[in-house]
Amino acid sequence: MRPPTTNCTRCTIAVSRPGYGRSAGHDGDHSPCAAASELRAHLRRSGFAPPYVLVGHSLGGLYQYAYAKLYPNDVAGIVLLEPTHPQHWPRMQQEAPAMAVVVRTARLAAFSPTMRREFDDQQRCLDSLVSLPSPTVPTRVLVRGRFAPPEAGAFENMSRDLWRDWPALLHTRGVESVEGAGHYIQKDKPAAVADTIRAVATPM
Repeated sequence: MRPPTTNCTRCTIAVSRPGYGRSAGHDGDHSPCAAASELRAHLRRSGFAPPYVLVGHSLGGLYQYAYAKLYPNDVAGIVLLEPTHPQHWPRMQQEAPAMAVVVRTARLAAFSPTMRREFDDQQRCLDSLVSLPSPTVPTRVLVRGRFAPPEAGAFENMSRDLWRDWPALLHTRGVESVEGAGHYIQKDKPAAVADTIRAVATPM
């Protein structure tokens, strides 16, 4: 993370989690709760005071969900892009077993040690977040408009069912499908993502 510039009141901050980019890996907890705690420590150590608009994609969306639940007073707004649902992996094993086999194979053959730890450390943290309140802040959840093989079918049905949970997980009216976008909404429809972030940040 770069140090803050002088009088920076509206900055965009991107952090490489331990084991990614130029950030050194470490032993210990790699759960979403740990990721949220590490992000908070980075921000405060670098001089960036809350409140923050949290933005996260996929697994990063799950980590921002954890941050919002653990530190609600830090949060001014939330934008999640195709976020991983807290029950994504348990539900996948039950409802999309063929895709679960692909994930297990990738864990063994393609995941780095850091990725394996992140995968293995998730559920205990996520279960602990259920009873925590969510911040009452502007929140938008963007999801893909299309599924392509091998995700079409059972995985798509599971995903669409899980999308219905986000109003209960965070204070949002529902998910917003981005027409023509796949999982990487920020690449397929960057203008839609930028517009959403600006809309959430405007009340600040």
